[in-house]
Amino acid sequence: MTEKAKIGVMILAAGASSRLGYPKQLVKFRGKFLLQHIIDTIKSLNLDSKVVVLGAKSDEIIDKIVPGNFEVVINAHWEQGMSSSIKKGLHRLLELENELDYILVLLSDQPYVNKEKIKELISVQLKGNVPATFSEYTGDIGVPAIFSAKVFPFLKELKGDQGARKLIVDKKFEFQAVKFEGGNFDVDTTKDVELLKQLEKQ
Repeated sequence: MTEKAKIGVMILAAGASSRLGYPKQLVKFRGKFLLQHIIDTIKSLNLDSKVVVLGAKSDEIIDKIVPGNFEVVINAHWEQGMSSSIKKGLHRLLELENELDYILVLLSDQPYVNKEKIKELISVQLKGNVPATFSEYTGDIGVPAIFSAKVFPFLKELKGDQGARKLIVDKKFEFQAVKFEGGNFDVDTTKDVELLKQLEKQ
C-alpha cells in the first residue's frame, strides 16, 4: 500500500476534555475506549513509526489502554494547545525514523475512523502530487490527514491551539480531500456521549 514510502503516524490524545469532565479518550464505543479503537484501527497497517501523544490525565489513560506497537509520548506542555502535541509527536516520529516521507495525523475521539478510510487517504496522497490530503465532512476539512515531508517545517511552526488545518489558510498550499462520512462526529460533551450511545445501538 505504501509503495515503499515511509509513513509515520501520530494519534493526538493529550487534551484535558474540560467540557466533558473526564477523559474523552476513555469514552466507550462498541466495547472499546475511543483511543483504543483508533490504535487498533491503525496498528495493523504497514507504517514505519507510530506514536500516541498523551498529556492530561496520562497515567489514568495509560493504565486502561493497550498501545501495542505504538510508542506512548507524553506532552508535558499539553496546556499550550494542540500545536504542542503535533510538534512533540513529529519530533519523536523523526527520531524513530528520520527519513519519513509522510506523517498521518489522527485524533482520539472520532469513532467512525476505519481502516478502509485510512487506506484510501494514504492512497490518494501517494497518487497525488500535493503537500497534503485531508478528510472532508459536511463541507469542512480536517483530520485524519496526511502530510508530505515538505510540510514538516510548517507543522513545527504551529502555535497555541492551532491544528494542522491552520496551514490551509496560512500557507495557502495545495491539498486534496477525501470524503469521510461521519468524520465530523467527535466527543466533547456529555450530550455527545449520549448521542454516541444511541448511535451504537443502530
